[in-house]
Amino acid sequence: MVDLSKTIIAKSDQLNADDLLGGPITVTIQAVKEGNTDQPIAIFYKDCNGKPFYPCKSMRRVLVNVWGKDGADYVGKSMTLFRDAAVKFGGIMVGGIRISHMSGLEKDMPMALQVTKGSKKLYTVKPLKVEAAEPKAEQAAPRRMTPAQFVDQRIQRINACETIEALEAETGSDSYKATLARLENASPDDRIRLVQAAAQRAEALSFVREEMA
Repeated sequence: MVDLSKTIIAKSDQLNADDLLGGPITVTIQAVKEGNTDQPIAIFYKDCNGKPFYPCKSMRRVLVNVWGKDGADYVGKSMTLFRDAAVKFGGIMVGGIRISHMSGLEKDMPMALQVTKGSKKLYTVKPLKVEAAEPKAEQAAPRRMTPAQFVDQRIQRINACETIEALEAETGSDSYKATLARLENASPDDRIRLVQAAAQRAEALSFVREEMA
């Protein structure tokens, strides 16, 4: 079989609806980052080759309904994307990307999504059953991460924040707060280290903002 769908993929810096003309794709999320004014959320997934999925407002509502509001918690989860030919722009059917299946669901999840002002439409997301890859016989079982290693990862995320707003989003997330709560008894010293790292990054970003003012 000669797969022509690979030859019609649009050259772009993002996943487009026409990229899915060959059929739906199931992706595993690796990172959720801030986008731009028109497309505020960029979802990077395994093998996306630098072309993230920018969900429209309706699909962002789907994501929040199913997985919650903290994008950091999406990492490792999977969803199926498809091209909906009925999506209109400027009154013309141009096609758009929609989510059909999501991991973490036990049954179909219906929800009312706004189509136009004052008009809503029922939208249903189905459960996605992700089969875990069988470990190779020679592959050792993964070691559980220590509190210190986990905090090191969180500190890397904190230091990667390039604006005060991004830092506030990171330290205000549910996962960050849950981390602090777990460390309070499990590893108080690592908790202090994490809080200090956040404070130092905030101070550094505030200094940069003052210098640029």
